[in-house]
Amino acid sequence: MRAFVGVTDYDWFRLLRDSVPLDEVNFWQPSGKTQFKALKPGELFLFKLHSPKNYIVGGGIFAHSSILPISLAWESFGKANGAQDLIQMRSRVAKYRKEKVDRLSDYFIGCILLEQPFFLPENQWIPVPSDWSPNIVQGKGYDLTTEPGLSLWNCLEDRFCVANAFSDENENPKYGKPSIILPRLGQGSFRVIVTDTYERRCAISRERTLPALDAAHIKPYAEVGNHSVNNGILLRRDMHALFDKGYLTITPQSKVEVSSKIREEFENGKDYYKHNGSTIYLPQKIELRPSPDYLRWHNEEVYRG
Repeated sequence: MRAFVGVTDYDWFRLLRDSVPLDEVNFWQPSGKTQFKALKPGELFLFKLHSPKNYIVGGGIFAHSSILPISLAWESFGKANGAQDLIQMRSRVAKYRKEKVDRLSDYFIGCILLEQPFFLPENQWIPVPSDWSPNIVQGKGYDLTTEPGLSLWNCLEDRFCVANAFSDENENPKYGKPSIILPRLGQGSFRVIVTDTYERRCAISRERTLPALDAAHIKPYAEVGNHSVNNGILLRRDMHALFDKGYLTITPQSKVEVSSKIREEFENGKDYYKHNGSTIYLPQKIELRPSPDYLRWHNEEVYRG
């Protein structure tokens, strides 16, 4: 198992530390040109402050990386971006890019989505590993089974933070050899991962205007208790509203069904009926496709026929 130590500023860390409890954070990178690929989902991402504060001060479980417009990053994570508001976030992006703030530009930024974040009190900050170079700008990866990564893992384990972060809901905390635990997604990460899984297009209409798209839960989160991707589907916002209210559904065979209630109640619906009987777009990975059980539930409990 690997970990990545990413460099960040103290203001970002302090705002998030003072906002706990948080179930997710967005560790963003201002350039928006290169997607982070150093970790697999379930591995450990750690926060190291800018010099001269050469300490590791917290971290989280890596879930996903993406390049997003700053507006979507803010809508998805809010203050979990480490900023008080979108204006402040824009200002920080412009600062790191060494540009004048452009309030009309929807900057693209690199986003590293982290679940179950933890923040160490100052008396438990961990000095950087012995091979850390002052020339490192973005961060450095470590194998946690060999030195110096193993010593880093032991330090984290001594502080109990990785035991808490790497525990499954139905199991006791993990100690000893580091192992991958797939992270429990927060709402913001669910939204971004579903958006990327469907290639940023509505599963029914294939609309790709990003601000008009929603990551919809098939079965409400309150009933499922988690934000699993196979309980999600990317829909145009009007279709999301109709889906939630039972005016349209998707069968376990991935076919669209549009309720006659739209015509009866609104004397309208031509744009929706043209999709009736069509097959939705399905992600290539089977484990990311909508669960037939969840779709069946929606057909039986929500759809108005």
